[in-house]
Amino acid sequence: MQRISLLKIAHNTLKEHIKINDIVIDATMGNGHDTLFLAQQVGPMGRVFGFDIQQAAIESTIDRLKTNSYLNTLISFHASHEAMAEKIPLPLHGKISAIMFNLGYLPGGDKSIITSICSSINALNTACSIISERGIITLIAYPGHSGGDLETVEIKTWCNQLNKNQFQVDIITSAIANETAPILFVIRKHSNSN
Repeated sequence: MQRISLLKIAHNTLKEHIKINDIVIDATMGNGHDTLFLAQQVGPMGRVFGFDIQQAAIESTIDRLKTNSYLNTLISFHASHEAMAEKIPLPLHGKISAIMFNLGYLPGGDKSIITSICSSINALNTACSIISERGIITLIAYPGHSGGDLETVEIKTWCNQLNKNQFQVDIITSAIANETAPILFVIRKHSNSN
């Protein structure tokens, strides 16, 4: 059976949703691959707010966007994704069309620095409050690394507690699903949710 790229599914899902000039968030910039993807979707007049706790990730992301001529699209924060509410200007709350999370550790970086359950759940709560009506959140969790298994369980629990009148959650696994395989969560906010 062919392996399914969950990142590709996340990108394709967002591609159908994000429009030119939208405002989006990369909650975990990492090496900037998702940040660049988001910048390409919103175009030069759109805006990507990016978060990461590691300076190396921010520098890598800035280099990637500069190389591809999208640096002016990015506003980066050397901060945890749980700081979204305070860092994103208040007039933009409720106007964010998409938020991407790619949890775990920085590929090629220090594997002991990982996203934490507490900060990820706080960030998801914030994401749900600042996203626009009919906005979308994608999150890839990695239970195959130390700490990632508990984080994934907590995110599943959090998703199950969401108000079903306000949010729809789809959980997607790869064809080779096992207890260590990544999981994609797609969270859509209904247009009639207030």
